[in-house]
Parts: sequence; structure tokens; C-alpha cells
Amino acid sequence: LSTEDKLSLLGCDSYASRAELLISFMLEDEDFHRVQNEVEGRAQKEMNRQQREYYLNQQMRVIQDELGGSTNDRDIDDLLKRAEKKEWEESVRATFDKELDKLRHMHPQSPDYTVQLNYLDLMLDLPWNHLTKDNLNIEHARNVLDADHYGIEKVKERIIEYLAVLSLRSDMKSPILCLVGPPGTGKTSLGKSVAAALNRQYVRVALGGLHDEAEIRGHRRTYIGAMPGRIIQSLKRAGSSNPVFILDEIDKVQTNSIQGDPTSALLEVLDPEQNVAFHDNYLDIDYDLSKVLFIATANTLSTIQPA
Repeated sequence: LSTEDKLSLLGCDSYASRAELLISFMLEDEDFHRVQNEVEGRAQKEMNRQQREYYLNQQMRVIQDELGGSTNDRDIDDLLKRAEKKEWEESVRATFDKELDKLRHMHPQSPDYTVQLNYLDLMLDLPWNHLTKDNLNIEHARNVLDADHYGIEKVKERIIEYLAVLSLRSDMKSPILCLVGPPGTGKTSLGKSVAAALNRQYVRVALGGLHDEAEIRGHRRTYIGAMPGRIIQSLKRAGSSNPVFILDEIDKVQTNSIQGDPTSALLEVLDPEQNVAFHDNYLDIDYDLSKVLFIATANTLSTIQPA
């Protein structure tokens, strides 16, 4: 008992009141010890469970090593080998190392393990600073366009002017070309000819009927079945950071639907001042789209957002 409790016992005026006070102190002490024992019991149980899990995990690791290495170790070794060949900035490298460290501490049977592995795979599959060498010979470009398309001289002349300006400026901060005309006049195939003339990779995204902003910007990784947007997926497919990128049927993108406004998301993709740091929700790192040559196609200008 504390000194105050002892003094209160001595201050009692009868044996009965002193006995009652002492019993109340004893009951309090008993309650305290019971709670203490419960907490210690739970802590011991938790410790035993953790020790058991650790012991079983160690056993599993030894068995997997005997069978040819654990899945986790094999995946991490493979990712590290692929990462050595990448030419990326320090900030991207730091993000990759941080995410890889998370993967190291995950159990291969955990559902989050696959999500994390897919994310790191995407980071390694993206071309980042890998560029194909341009062929900016205007005469060659003219020959390719003439060989692929008969007539449409005005359009071909505009494309040749465009390529000539690019060859002089060499910084790719140029306006986006938009080819407008009725269906079947060769808008999409002109884009393919430009890619062949410049010796670049060719990717095409059909925007007809697009109504979900996540199709452009991707989903956040917290969602089940999250995926990167079409822009990032197409760059992964192209394998270079400077493909000729066809945005087909840009006039048929739905505006202001329940799932956001895809046309506003496209503005970040196409504006040369913004697309140096395009942010995809799934990738969650800024990606430079300024080296991409965007060509849009449309049947009419009336339904395209003015911006």
C-alpha cells in the first residue's frame, strides 16, 4: 500500500471500518493483478504465434532453397538484372528501389505480392529514355508518302512542312497535327506512312466512344484489377519514348460522363507545356511525353473540345 492508504487505515475510528477499507484495497489489487495477467497472457500468446510463423517461414524457405530457390528470390533477381539495363533518372531509380524493397518483405502467397510484381514489371517494360534514331530526310519522307497515297497533295504538303520544322527545331515541342475528313480518306494510314518515313515505332489508340477518364490516366493501384491508362500501355507496346502516336476518332470522345471527362485528361497528353510530366495514376510517376509525335484524326471539328 502507498503511505496515503496506510494513513487512511490508521485514521479509521473502528475495527469494522478499517476491515472494510482493507478489503476494498485488496479487491482493487486483485483486479489489477487479474488485468495484468490477462495482458501478459495475450502478449505471450501473440509472441508464440509470431515465433511459430517465423519458424514455419524459415522451414519453408529452406525447403524452397533445396528445390531450387524461393519464388521471391528468383523474381527479385530477375527484376534487378533487368533494372541494370535501364537508362532512367535518379528519381525513377529511387522509386523502383523503394518498391522493390517492399516486394522483398512480402510473402509470395500474399495477394499484394502479384500487384507489386506487376507494377515493377510495368516500370521495367516502359522505354523511359530509349529513343529510336529519326530519319529527317525530307526527300525520303516525300517519296514514302507518295508511294503510300495517291493524290491528297495539300495534306502531304502540310505533313512535309511539319517534318521540315521538326528537323530544324529538334526539340519536338510542336503543335499536334489533326487530320480531318470523311471516313475512308486515308487519315489513319497517313500516320503509318509518317512513322515509316521517320523510321519510328507506330502506335494507334482508338478513342471512339471513350467515356472513362481512367482509360487515359489509369486507375490507382489500390483498386482491384487496376491498370495503367492507354497512353502508358501504348508506350510500353511501342518500346520507345518517341513513337508516332495516332489518336484515332478524337471527335467521338464522350465529354462529362459519370466517370470523369476524358477530353480534359487528353489535354494534359497533348499540350506541349504539360506533357513533359504526364501523370498516370497507376504508374504514379511523371512520364515525359514530349518526344512523342502525336497525330489526331477526326471526321468533324464541331464535336472536338476547343482547347
